[in-house]
Amino acid sequence: MTPVLSLILLTTLLGVGGLALGGILVTLFKGASSKAEGPLVAFTAGAMLAVASLHLVPEALENASRPLTAILLLVAGFSVTYLLNCWIDKPAHHSDHDHPHRCACGHHDLRTASLELAAAVALHNMPVGMAVGAAAASHGMGETVLFTALTICLHNLPEGASIAAPLLSDGTRPGRAVGLAALSGLPTVLGALLGYFLGSAAPVLLTVSLSLAAGAMLYVIFFELIPEALEGKKTPAVFLMLTGLALSALILHFAGHHH
Repeated sequence: MTPVLSLILLTTLLGVGGLALGGILVTLFKGASSKAEGPLVAFTAGAMLAVASLHLVPEALENASRPLTAILLLVAGFSVTYLLNCWIDKPAHHSDHDHPHRCACGHHDLRTASLELAAAVALHNMPVGMAVGAAAASHGMGETVLFTALTICLHNLPEGASIAAPLLSDGTRPGRAVGLAALSGLPTVLGALLGYFLGSAAPVLLTVSLSLAAGAMLYVIFFELIPEALEGKKTPAVFLMLTGLALSALILHFAGHHH
């Protein structure tokens, strides 16, 4: 199987599939899935922080002819992701914790809120998907790529649940709600392919791909996952974040020894 086909299958299974699975879980176990969402978000924040800070950023600096170039591109990736999220009103990010699917400003119904969230998830899944493609261009289709894709899958589980839950409450059929959640993951595949082809074309483009992906992931971590994780009980959340960070660091360390 070619690297490109492997990359497409991997990101479809773990990117699109992660969002679909989140939708399925909220359909089957609505109460249980909402209780598990906070701990999962906290653990995922730590895991993604390890990928960004211990893999993507060092790789970008190592492949850059000038470290300043990688840093500027990282800031660009962060800024673009921030602007994309500002462009779409994300009801999940300005609602209270007890009513995560109801917009605090009062002008969104459940269906509109869910569609807006799906669009926002789709937008930021493209640059996040670049992390998988950039890792594949840098290391080949090995353990590092698989682990990077797994962290994105974990990140997509609560996102898929957040997209499907308002639709289900608004009377949408389960299959349609899960389908919308899955569709918002398709840009992950496109982003992975973009990251791979950029990174494979030339060393300088590998720096571009790695840096932009790192910046995008850092935005998602610090402005989405960590604030959401800390909305509830802060001490368990911090412990789970550190656990995710430590375990991911160990996995990346041992995976690196195989290359």
